[in-house]
Amino acid sequence: MKTTPENIQIVYEDNHMIIVNKRAGDIVQGDKTGDMPLSDIVKLYIKTKYNKPGNVFLGVVHRLDRPTSGLVIFARTSKALERLNEMLKKRDIKKTYWAIVKQKPEKDAGTLIHFLKKNPKNNKSTAFDKESGDAKKAILHYKRLASSDTYHLLEIDLETGRHHQIRAQLAKIGSPIKGDLKYGFPRSNKNAGISLHARKIAFIHPVKKELISITTTPPEDDVWQFLM
Repeated sequence: MKTTPENIQIVYEDNHMIIVNKRAGDIVQGDKTGDMPLSDIVKLYIKTKYNKPGNVFLGVVHRLDRPTSGLVIFARTSKALERLNEMLKKRDIKKTYWAIVKQKPEKDAGTLIHFLKKNPKNNKSTAFDKESGDAKKAILHYKRLASSDTYHLLEIDLETGRHHQIRAQLAKIGSPIKGDLKYGFPRSNKNAGISLHARKIAFIHPVKKELISITTTPPEDDVWQFLM
């Protein structure tokens, strides 16, 4: 299903920011495909809901890969954008992901440390065990939450925010994410997305100074439902 201003999944909204549960396949910001990005859809939603004339301000705080689903934060004012960007830089916004893999990691919980190098030609990152040229250090923590006969559900907390970090690091240990052809999974998912979901975000509101903690359910899918 394509996201439109009418069916967009808003999970939090106030005068300062808006948080969306992104569908797999949505792009957060415009790219060379020319497809309408989620940022423009949110602007249309705001414009229609509040009957706003002229241009609507909307700042993109962070992005999710196109095939990934889950929580994305947008700022509705320049002040909120500036503060949220600063919080992101200081890692004051805690993000938790869920991923489904076929190959179970050796340990049920652990920390992965690699050095990631992005290739802009194929928009892919390669993970190295040791420092390599201009590769950037990438750290994540994971634990196995559930398993079926075929798949395993991992919960992941990011310590760094690198390009395709979770996808590249899990592929490096032999556990590519279900549906992720780019990183070595043999088959695509029916929805053309990958089984990686930005499950939870928690942070202090940039203006109201109260705790915002939001959790969302993954896409409707038999494997997700079974493992949950």
